[in-house]
Amino acid sequence: MKTALIEPFFATLKAANPQPNTELEYTTVFELLAAVLLSAQATDVGVNKATRKLFPVAGTPQAILDLGLDGLEGYIKTIGLYKSKARHLLQTCRILVERHGGVVPRTRE
Repeated sequence: MKTALIEPFFATLKAANPQPNTELEYTTVFELLAAVLLSAQATDVGVNKATRKLFPVAGTPQAILDLGLDGLEGYIKTIGLYKSKARHLLQTCRILVERHGGVVPRTRE
């Protein structure tokens, strides 16, 4: 999409839906990020089922890293493509911890 069209496009979306919401369950920005990563080609119901068990145990990037690949897979194995999603979520958590102090940045820089 051309840059000149992006702002009007998002303005139209905002006007049509000023308070967008999601069916994904989360309490922090990190939990939302993790749930969105897990939601590709999956239902929100299925993601919520897994994250209801995962987030109380590992609701931060460091806690997910501490689970390791096998531990994380155990929590998300009910979600399709869970092996790939586990690797990507761990990689995302590693970046958040190493580059951003374990916090989801507010900007894309």
